[in-house]
Amino acid sequence: IKQKKRHMGDTNHFCPVSLKENFVLYPGLQEHAVKYKEKIYYFSTSECRDKFLKNPEEYVAHKEPLQAPPLRVCLLGIHGAGKSTCARQIADKLGIFHIQFEEYLQELILPKTKKKVEPSSDEDHEDDNQIPEELEDSSQTVTKTEKEKSKQEVKLTDEEEAIKANLMANTELPPEVLDKIVPEWWKSEPFRSTGFILDGFPRTSDEATYLSERGLCPDVAVYIQVEEDDVLDRLLPLRLKKWKDRQRKKKEYKKKLKELKAKKRV
Repeated sequence: IKQKKRHMGDTNHFCPVSLKENFVLYPGLQEHAVKYKEKIYYFSTSECRDKFLKNPEEYVAHKEPLQAPPLRVCLLGIHGAGKSTCARQIADKLGIFHIQFEEYLQELILPKTKKKVEPSSDEDHEDDNQIPEELEDSSQTVTKTEKEKSKQEVKLTDEEEAIKANLMANTELPPEVLDKIVPEWWKSEPFRSTGFILDGFPRTSDEATYLSERGLCPDVAVYIQVEEDDVLDRLLPLRLKKWKDRQRKKKEYKKKLKELKAKKRV
């Protein structure tokens, strides 16, 4: 039996409400389909379907076709896979924004931390090289009062503390923090009309679920798979340089500590 051809709505099988409100192409489901003016529209949720039924003219095309959103790409892979290098090349070629997620987090708290937040193991090494207060030169320009004042100035909010913990120990960012960061790339200019390649997010299944629950769908998700030896070749030289720098600072610290102790005895 020859079936009658279905006439799809202006957004084909994508949800017109998600397109209008979030400017994303979110696939609709048959169980949430409705017929309007002899055309069939699919919706991502029953809530979107109900919104459409209340005011369908708000979500359909009139004189011109509905505008499709720009390209949004999520680029994933392990640390050292070369995500940022690939992302920069793709962004330049396609004329879209390159967003490096970890660097973006650093920029959010840099005005208060004054320096990049390193993984906890690296910061522990830095703390080991602090000169004890009782041996510090009294002629130094930084007084105890000034130190206490600087500590007060760098007090972080709960959201900033969560970001710092994520950068130091890779702890998961709560949804309320992500809500203040991620949606703007889909909903605010200039990202909304230009598009982007998001480098390093989502990193976990919970973060992927977060995007889905918020209706923030990428058009493409690319995972870069590399051999272990390639990652070692990229990361080992930098790690070795950091280790050598720590060893040098450790020697300088011991030398300075010895000088201060000798000066204190005199």
